[in-house]
Amino acid sequence: MAKSTPNPLSTIFFLSLLIGGINSQSFSRNLSQKQLGLKKEKLSHLHFYFHDIVSGKNPTAVRVAAADMTNRSPTGFGAVVMIDDPLTLAPELGSKQVGRAQGIYASAALDQVGLLMVMNFAFTEGKFNGSSLSVLGRNTVFSTVRELPVVGGSGVFRFARGYAHAKTVWLNLTSGDATVEYNVYVFHY
Repeated sequence: MAKSTPNPLSTIFFLSLLIGGINSQSFSRNLSQKQLGLKKEKLSHLHFYFHDIVSGKNPTAVRVAAADMTNRSPTGFGAVVMIDDPLTLAPELGSKQVGRAQGIYASAALDQVGLLMVMNFAFTEGKFNGSSLSVLGRNTVFSTVRELPVVGGSGVFRFARGYAHAKTVWLNLTSGDATVEYNVYVFHY
């Protein structure tokens, strides 16, 4: 019986499977929290005021789109508004600013004033300076308290999850300007 010599290519292929693993071409892998430097998860409560200014010379909320029917709709259905609203420590607009609410809200309900909120709370003060929380949810403006999900974040708030309670403090029905109190409860590392 003749002795066979191993094929060098098959030997290299076999060794690469052993060293690199069979799924080396996969687009995902499991990691431990420790590998990303994540420590113990915390629960934080943030409290601030959101100032939506649609009137005057320097509005912080501007309509950027509308449907043909928007101006005839009792709820403003179809309006899309871009925001860069100040977040302050107290309900007065002149109180200490702690960040900005930046994003979009759109009138998404035919039968009530119900907004789709897509925004980031970008913080500029204290230990959260440079970090942000992302909120995506439904805001029925005339409900006493609205709950919106916190779906993520950046900086200190990487892997964030939680919810925000919004409560209108002041609303001018003529101008549309409003001040909203936010209590945000968020898990993060």
